[in-house]
Amino acid sequence: MAKTITQEFVKGLWDEIPPFRLVLGLCPTLAVTKSVENGLGMGVAVVFVLVCSNMLVSLLRNIIPSKVRIACFIIIIATFVIVVELVMQAYAYPLFLTLGIFIPLIVVNCIVLGRAEAFAYKNGVVRSIVDGFGMGIGFTISLTALGAVREVFGSGTFFGISVFGPSFQPFTFMIEAPGAFVCLGLMLCMMNLAGNK
Repeated sequence: MAKTITQEFVKGLWDEIPPFRLVLGLCPTLAVTKSVENGLGMGVAVVFVLVCSNMLVSLLRNIIPSKVRIACFIIIIATFVIVVELVMQAYAYPLFLTLGIFIPLIVVNCIVLGRAEAFAYKNGVVRSIVDGFGMGIGFTISLTALGAVREVFGSGTFFGISVFGPSFQPFTFMIEAPGAFVCLGLMLCMMNLAGNK
């Protein structure tokens, strides 16, 4: 039975949330989530690229030859990544500098390419847009939540605002690379426990 539009959107928020359920997109998830702002910025960029690329792949699915579909998907995705990169340079330059190489790497992000191949190439425009939006919002929520935990415990701030006061000794391990793995693992554990109930 075909999923409804609402089900297509909601699956990306819990059942198929990219970093926690599908275990996809871990490179940017671990690398850019030192703060809430970074996680949110990267998530919004991925939402835009996912929605636009899913829409265009779905529109062109009967025209794109199957032998070169992956190359075509990468070209489509790269086009929207360039748009994101230029807009971020123009209007959010400090965030652009912080996210660095991970913005251009959205082109080869397995979530974006995977949704183009597994969903948009096989479904209509509306379903593809809704799928991209749901997966993108789920990815944004994941990055923002991970960034919040790491920033609060690793720096003692939330969006750069002090949470615990001047006497707080930050757990700096949380904002280092190993802290990202530990935090992600604990959050995966909690989601699995919540899912089993």
